[in-house]
Amino acid sequence: MVTTMMEPQLLGWLSPLVISFLLVTSVFAFYGLLVKTRRNSNKLDSTTSKIHHDRTVTSTVGSLNVSGGDTVSDVIVVGAGVAGSALAYTLGKDNRRVHVIERDLSEPDRIVGELLQPGGYLKLLELGIEDCVEEIDAQRVYGYALFKNGKRIRLAYPLEKFHTDVSGRSFHNGRFIQRMREKAASLPNVQLEQGTVVSLLEENGTIKGVRYKNKAGEESTAFAALTIVCDGCFSNLRRSLCNPQVDVPSCFVGLVLENCNLPYANHGHVVLADPSPILMYPISSTEVRCLVDVPGQKVPSIANGEMANYLKTVVAPQMPHEVYDSFIAAVNKGNIKSMPNRSMPASPYPTPGALLMGDAFNMRHPLTGGGMTVALSDIVVLRNLLRPLRDLSDGSSLCKYLESFYTLRKPVASTINTLANALYKVFCSSKDEARNEMREACFDYLSLGGMCTSGPVSLLSGLNPRPLTLVCHFFAVAVYGVIRLLIPFPSPKRMWLGAKLISGASGIIFPIIKAEGVRQMFFPATVPAYYRAPPVKGETKCS
Repeated sequence: MVTTMMEPQLLGWLSPLVISFLLVTSVFAFYGLLVKTRRNSNKLDSTTSKIHHDRTVTSTVGSLNVSGGDTVSDVIVVGAGVAGSALAYTLGKDNRRVHVIERDLSEPDRIVGELLQPGGYLKLLELGIEDCVEEIDAQRVYGYALFKNGKRIRLAYPLEKFHTDVSGRSFHNGRFIQRMREKAASLPNVQLEQGTVVSLLEENGTIKGVRYKNKAGEESTAFAALTIVCDGCFSNLRRSLCNPQVDVPSCFVGLVLENCNLPYANHGHVVLADPSPILMYPISSTEVRCLVDVPGQKVPSIANGEMANYLKTVVAPQMPHEVYDSFIAAVNKGNIKSMPNRSMPASPYPTPGALLMGDAFNMRHPLTGGGMTVALSDIVVLRNLLRPLRDLSDGSSLCKYLESFYTLRKPVASTINTLANALYKVFCSSKDEARNEMREACFDYLSLGGMCTSGPVSLLSGLNPRPLTLVCHFFAVAVYGVIRLLIPFPSPKRMWLGAKLISGASGIIFPIIKAEGVRQMFFPATVPAYYRAPPVKGETKCS
């Protein structure tokens, strides 16, 4: 690896050329994807229609008559996690009658959903539920620290223009969710019930409610004008409302480090380890969450001690020395948990009377902690769309109107999704020399300061969710890596490696962008649904 003091100066005079190059190549690449998408649109439409017609999860009934034991609401929310609880409170505050059905109302014990980015905290403020991070020993987070091969850098969130209260928050996921549930249940028009939803109830193509088993195991039905499914990453209802393409690139192995002093207080810590990243952040005043990423869908066995041995021999030597002893103590204590990391682009079927939200709808790799920010942002978008409507009973016209939701959410959601999935691939070590050059270039690019630091961190924090900014910074890292290779003397081998680096960067980000939807992501104003007006009587039915 060759680096010199000339690099910042070179970046200065090369930046106009780099930006022009990136814009031109991006336009051609996006145009190619758009043409390909348009050519296949008829095929995709027919496939989607067939899948939609062949759904089996949704129950079909001839006539839905409400009996004395059934409940009728404006909105049914399936699931009371972060998305479901926040949504129930938000709609309840707008005087909707909301019935929330949650499988288990006891406090969850999870190893993810514990880090809320500043952009997500701004959404809490917008929804009026910022007090849910109080009284749970939540910790403020002001940025990240990055570690690689003995080097370390601190990346601060760009919070200068915001109120002093605005920052990230980290906490026990279960405590946060219980506070959200209490907040929702405090409204008289919100009913929170423990039960397991078995199926959706469909009549003439419109979802009318749900069939569920209550806490006592008795089967019951609930009806509403709109059913919103927020039953999480393991959703058993999503197949009736979308075409799920779930990828599991890795698993997180979680531990709690007690009385551990992190190198940088009130910061998330990311170690670019071999084979994949390690993440740490405080979840209380005395506890630090450590998440070790293990590539693939299988992890060493926890029961027979293989996992403990892996953590001690492979992971521990790569940890910062400040946390080494606490890490070994946590492994010896034995409270090790694991969970799969799932990624799923949003691919909904417009369905009258129903909508998907949260992890049931859209997932990304949890490395960047963007999931709750996306969910809360989606709730703000949906709330603003529903506010002008007094009556939600016309399912077909409401469905057509809510198609705009899928477009309006894209700038925020697609930026966070793309960043999370791309950054995970960049941060993993590889046998490919070009991929490792990209990893090294990313670390050093973030070390440059100025816009090279504040730009990517503003994307990560959810404070500046702009897709084009993301693409420009991503390829700026790649071009920076090429410049490093060509200084001071370019050779055929280094030029070839630089070409492979650019090709590899394109191979990482363009498939992710294609899955998110090029048109909705970069040109949402060109989508007709972007301008959809609130429904009126006699409006065209949803296809």
